[in-house]
Amino acid sequence: MTPDDDRPPGTPPQEGDDRTQVVTGRPAPAPTPDEGATVISGGAALPASEMPTVAGITRAEKAPSNAEAGLLPVGSRLAEFEVTRIVGQGGFGVVYEAWDPTLERVVAIKEYLPTSLSTRQLDGTVAPLSERHRETFELGMRSFINEARLLAQFDHPSLLKVYRFWQERGTTYMVMPFYRGDTLRQALAGMPGGVDEAWLMRIMDGVTQALAVMHHAHCYHRDIAPDNIILLEGSGRPVVLDFGAARRVITDKTQAITVILKPGYAPIEQYAEMPDMSQGAWTDVYALAAVMHVAVSGRAPPPSVARLLADSYVPLAGNEALLQRYSPGLLAAIDAGLGVRPESRPQSMEELRAALGLDGDRTVIRPPAPSSAAAGGRAAGASPAVPAPAPAPKGKGAAIAAVASVAVLAAAGGWWWFQGQSGDTTPVSTAPPPPTEVAQAPAPPPPPPPPPPAKPRTPAESLHSLAEGAAPGFEVAASPRKAEVAVGKDRLGFEVRSKREGFVYVYLLSSGGELFLLFPNLLDKYNKIAAGASLSLPRASWPMDAGGPAGINQFAVLVSEHERDFSASGIQNDGVFPQFPLPVLAALEAARGSGPPPLAGKPVCAPNTPCNDVYGTAFFRITEK
Repeated sequence: MTPDDDRPPGTPPQEGDDRTQVVTGRPAPAPTPDEGATVISGGAALPASEMPTVAGITRAEKAPSNAEAGLLPVGSRLAEFEVTRIVGQGGFGVVYEAWDPTLERVVAIKEYLPTSLSTRQLDGTVAPLSERHRETFELGMRSFINEARLLAQFDHPSLLKVYRFWQERGTTYMVMPFYRGDTLRQALAGMPGGVDEAWLMRIMDGVTQALAVMHHAHCYHRDIAPDNIILLEGSGRPVVLDFGAARRVITDKTQAITVILKPGYAPIEQYAEMPDMSQGAWTDVYALAAVMHVAVSGRAPPPSVARLLADSYVPLAGNEALLQRYSPGLLAAIDAGLGVRPESRPQSMEELRAALGLDGDRTVIRPPAPSSAAAGGRAAGASPAVPAPAPAPKGKGAAIAAVASVAVLAAAGGWWWFQGQSGDTTPVSTAPPPPTEVAQAPAPPPPPPPPPPAKPRTPAESLHSLAEGAAPGFEVAASPRKAEVAVGKDRLGFEVRSKREGFVYVYLLSSGGELFLLFPNLLDKYNKIAAGASLSLPRASWPMDAGGPAGINQFAVLVSEHERDFSASGIQNDGVFPQFPLPVLAALEAARGSGPPPLAGKPVCAPNTPCNDVYGTAFFRITEK
């Protein structure tokens, strides 16, 4: 048996059997679909680039054909519906256009079909790839059903509607309206000169109301982005799409829920589980504020995880060019919604609506409050009036705001108030009273200077910190076939040995400064090693050519008793090799204190069973010259 065939029975041939070439430094990425919502249009099939949009699934970069593996052919029957077109396919499902003969209408049908976990049999049924995938496949299907149940209970014109759902052919289906229109992202792309404020506020009015309905049911979207808002053809009414990340939040939940993060829109609490940063309505507030930031400025805000270390965000409320086009109140509300820490933002959609000047069932754009200069007449070219202050937050902040307001009133209008009460117009002396001698207490000694901040860990130090959690006696060894290789000439290879059975994870800090989870990867997912056995990597399905740049490639090998989940480390799965973004890693390192290394991930165990986090590590280098 060759290393290529070192797979469990029932596992299909690896996708890398085409001998995809991989070079170090920058491994070749796999094609990734656009991160938008699915698009639907009537009539003849359109190229993917020209399709307007549909609900709840990622659009493929090219329109799928009937011959594409796993897709139901046109003409298939699903309950009483007939499939008339394949609209789009994502990593977890497919959307079909279908005809409903009973009500004589076109509908969209979403099928649960996770390509990494399942396959379609010859008889049309969907089945897990193997027994080891069954539990994950069924867990995902339960989430799919819960999503359908959740959406079916909502009734708001700006929320995706589910007509019905059922189980058939080993999987699950949900039927939705056939929406026609463009995503907000597409609409913004068609307005290179910028959006009109009244137009944007009408969209935000519908979206904030829809999200408030969700939040009242303790459900949070957690993936708001311009791709996930469709503007319906004709009316322009917004509809919130893509609830693949939306789940009911249960207080005693035992499993963390992960989503694919969009760096410009995801707040810091979605990158890692931190005790003082839970997710809630404020999570969607941040993402929606980021959407508005894109609409008015043309770009997304800096990634939140990078802002936690050194905040490079420039408030929109101080941008003179934007103030010529947008009200100060709108810009200030966007700035407030983009607070890095959860407690610094509006805590609900109602608070965000108040900051935006939206009220009740209709859009009300409140005029900015006149400043003191405006009361006496504004000079030509003067800056716009300052908006009325937003309602003060509750708690300590409210008390501070109230005291500040009283102080301003006393300074600006206190003299008039006292004169008006007495009716006495006699001039009042403004000379200060004579000083009185008061015994002065000795000044307390100055506090000691704060300790200097801890020096941030480098990526190499983060990699080697994996050894901190290694279990004594869990012996792992790894060594390169050649410690030095020639760029453009040699291939990289290495051997892994373990005294105990486990799951192998290989990390690479490349000579180009990027950090990858080299193995397992998209082309080779079977990472089990037997006790006392050795493993030769890379396998033939993903050879690694020495592609430069010249320098040192640092490798870490972790062999774990249990499979591991790296979702809380901010890992990005958008290529052949998952990648750890270094700004995310730096933020997690700064926040962890004496906690476990972020790169170690967490063990994945069966429910209600002991879950010991036991692993061993090894390290080696390969120099490219």
